[in-house]
Amino acid sequence: MGLARRCTGRPPPVSTPVTEMSLRAFHLLFIALSVVLTAFFGAWAIGQYQSAHEVGYAVTGIVSLASGVGLVVYAAAFQRKTRNL
Repeated sequence: MGLARRCTGRPPPVSTPVTEMSLRAFHLLFIALSVVLTAFFGAWAIGQYQSAHEVGYAVTGIVSLASGVGLVVYAAAFQRKTRNL
């Protein structure tokens, strides 16, 4: 038993590496992951439309890809707005 444990009754603190990410950085990362997800989902829906020729797949693909573009525009505006934080 070490001296630190005998004095306090607790083991000495262990230094663990802490990775800190700001809320801004996490938000931008989350937006980027969302853009990738919408791109893959849109590509899947367009692929389904090409094989099944159902209008619902085409609409879903177009809406998904448009959402991805909207997220990219939002990310650029968010980054510009929070640049000095």
